Amino acid sequence: MSYPRLRSMNVGDSEAARPVFGPTGNKTGSLSSRKPASKPLRKAEKLQNEVASVKEKNSYEVYSVVASPQSHSVSVLRRHEQLLHCNLSLNASCSSDASTDSFHSRASTGRLTRSNSLGCTRKRSVSKPRSVASDGVLESPPHGSQSKKRCAWVTPNTEPCYATFHDEEWGVPVHDDKKLFELLVLSSALSELTWPAILSKRHIFREVFADFDPVAVSKFNEKKIMAPGTTASSLLSDLKLRAIIENARQISKVIEEFGSFDKYIWSFVNHKPIISRFRYPRQVPVKTPKADVVSKDLVRRGFRGVGPTVIYSFMQVVGLTNDHLISCFRFQDCMDAAEGKEENAIKDDAQLKECDHVMESDLSIAIDNLSLSSE
Repeated sequence: MSYPRLRSMNVGDSEAARPVFGPTGNKTGSLSSRKPASKPLRKAEKLQNEVASVKEKNSYEVYSVVASPQSHSVSVLRRHEQLLHCNLSLNASCSSDASTDSFHSRASTGRLTRSNSLGCTRKRSVSKPRSVASDGVLESPPHGSQSKKRCAWVTPNTEPCYATFHDEEWGVPVHDDKKLFELLVLSSALSELTWPAILSKRHIFREVFADFDPVAVSKFNEKKIMAPGTTASSLLSDLKLRAIIENARQISKVIEEFGSFDKYIWSFVNHKPIISRFRYPRQVPVKTPKADVVSKDLVRRGFRGVGPTVIYSFMQVVGLTNDHLISCFRFQDCMDAAEGKEENAIKDDAQLKECDHVMESDLSIAIDNLSLSSE
């Protein structure tokens, strides 16, 4: 009866002596699980399992401690390899998409820098010239000079007629009486129309007002000019038409007094244009104390519709004041035109003095000859 018990104990001992390592620790053989053993045998097996598990745990911890630096270094190397691989693939894709002119070499360092292709395309699109009918500043003038800067109120949406007026007439010194009268009439019309509207009808103004001859306009019949259905009545109000005819009469009187309307009007600025040197549009005034003085004198002489605002616009147009912004290309052109006029005036004065001197010498010689002949 004791023989089978000894045999089963030997089998349990032999199975317990062969530990099987798994992911969760030691496992005994399947025979002990199939055949139950006695209580002393179970206690012995428990003790053996606990001892084996403790040894396995210690050995596993030592193995993990020894192997952890190696695994850490391996993971760091793998991470560097992945980053290097990503960089190489990114550079390859960028180099395949980018053009050759987007790379700029540095001679000193030998490095290559890649510029932003999107920014380059935006810059190129911004730098394209705009048409006149399309600022800031008008960059594409009517005559094709794309590099010229203009005053800020001449924008890319400005009418071509006004852009041409700015480039050719506005601010240029005027000394012709007919032209001065024309620009005075157009400046007074600003209270009812804008510059583009006035300039678009400029040929009609010239036809209606006899090419702005002050003597001819002063003889106009007001009733005929202001009759309903006439061309003049479609341009301006009756009040403005009466003022134009009256101003033509007063200009004729000024010409008789001063010799020309040019001498009278330029005497207010000592025959030299006022140089404003404005940098920004907000600095340009609507009227000035000088415009108040001119306006008061004109009103005193019987002129109509010549308030300080109208007179200052007139002064800007005829070049009595140079209100072009200093960044505008016409600023220097108008200054040169004024200096050229002054030089011509000096030459004319010198020629007149020479003529007077020659005439005086001739007269003295003739008088001497007469005196000699009489003797």
